[in-house]
Parts: sequence; C-alpha cells; structure tokens
Amino acid sequence: MSEMCGPHGAAGDRRRLFDFIALTARLRETERANNATPERKESVAEHSWHLAMVSWILHAEFEREAGQRLDLTKMLKLCLMHDLVEMDAVERGAAGGEPPRFAALPAPLGTELLALWREYEEGRTPEACLVRGVDRLNPTLMRCLTGQGWGDMATDSHAPVDAEALDGLHLPRVAVSETLRALYEEIRDASVEGGLLPP
Repeated sequence: MSEMCGPHGAAGDRRRLFDFIALTARLRETERANNATPERKESVAEHSWHLAMVSWILHAEFEREAGQRLDLTKMLKLCLMHDLVEMDAVERGAAGGEPPRFAALPAPLGTELLALWREYEEGRTPEACLVRGVDRLNPTLMRCLTGQGWGDMATDSHAPVDAEALDGLHLPRVAVSETLRALYEEIRDASVEGGLLPP
C-alpha cells in the first residue's frame, strides 16, 4: 500500500500535523504579561495575530523606508510562528536549542518552520528585523491602550520602569524603522502624559 499507517507513512504525517494544529490552538490559553483589555491578560494567540496585522498594515511604509521589496508572506509567517517556540521551551531546557516539534513535522512544513525560527532568532534579514521591532512595540501599545501601565514591572536594579528604562529596552529594536520608532515614541509620550509611565 502506498499509504502506510505507521509513523513514517501519510497517516503518520497527518497525525503529526493534527497534533501540531492542536498545539497551536493552545496558544489561546497561554497568557502574556500585558493586558488585552483592562479586565484580562492578552493571550499569545492574540499577540501573534496583532503582530501579523500591524506588519501587514505597515508593510508599504516598511518598503518605502527600506527602498526595496519586502516579503510580506514571510513577515506574516514570522509573526504567526515566533512564539510557538515558547510551548517547547521546557522540553529544550536551559541549554536552549532548536524547537523539537518543528524538526518532527513532515517536510516541507517542518523544514520551513525551522528556517523561519532561525531567521527570526538571528534577526539578519530585513523582514526578521522588522517583525522583531513590531514584537517589541506591541506590548508597549497594549499597556498604553488598556491603561495597565508599567507598575507591575521593574528594572534590573529593582527600580520602577520609567521612560528612560523603557527606551533602553525598546529603542534598539524599534529603531530598525523610522515608522516603528515614531509610533513607539508617540505611545511612550502618551503613556507619560496619561500618568501610566514615570518620565
């Protein structure tokens, strides 16, 4: 039979795909530190979706700034997969390493996810750098929009997070784009003016 039922046949490949689909659904249950609304925390799934939406909305601006074509499909894929690795962090342990679930998926999906994960982690392509910038911008936006502020966070020296500390955390990544930097500064300034962030 051309379709074996064992772990390496088409049925085994489908099983691994179905299991991976179930894993991605669990991102709805995984909470982040920032709020989605004033009453509840944001899920990883919501965060990943919003990164994809922001990247799509700003894509033309990013291309204008870069003076070159940028692969929007790749950017959307980077947004959607970038936090999947957190589900495997315990399995990889403190030593890190590549996400085992990606390598176990049938080709071409497993190979593509692994390549995208490496691209995002290394931040060497324009698309990866921009998505990493959007990823850094997003929590700042949500903390401002929901009125959460930064009272639950502290710097390494245990001092409260203020505008200068926030700049130190975010500017290195959002500065890859003048649009991202301008948005970040607008959100930061609105947070200071609204009493959510000490100056």
